[in-house]
Amino acid sequence: MLVQTPIPPPSLPAPGIDPTFALNRALETGVMVLIVIVIGIVALKVLGPLTRAWAHRLEGRSGDPQLRADMEQMREQLAEVDSLRARMGELEDRLEFAERLLSQRRDQDLLQRGGPRE
Repeated sequence: MLVQTPIPPPSLPAPGIDPTFALNRALETGVMVLIVIVIGIVALKVLGPLTRAWAHRLEGRSGDPQLRADMEQMREQLAEVDSLRARMGELEDRLEFAERLLSQRRDQDLLQRGGPRE
């Protein structure tokens, strides 16, 4: 004959905190804190110089005096080019006026002679 024995009910954990659960939660929390710290350090290392450069740019300061001197020299050259461009425009206008006068003079000479001769 076959005798069946009942399965004992699962043992209930002892009152209090389960040590494996507490250890797993502590490890998860430690890993999360470590990840946050590493991300913070990386962000400071990468974004720190960028924010300082951006702040200097907003203040109008440049770190390199040679760069500032070069920029000032380029501004002076640009002002000179602008004035030369204006003079060139005036010269073009004068040249066009002189060409019109010459062509009118030639047309008047042709009319007085009776047309072009070949």
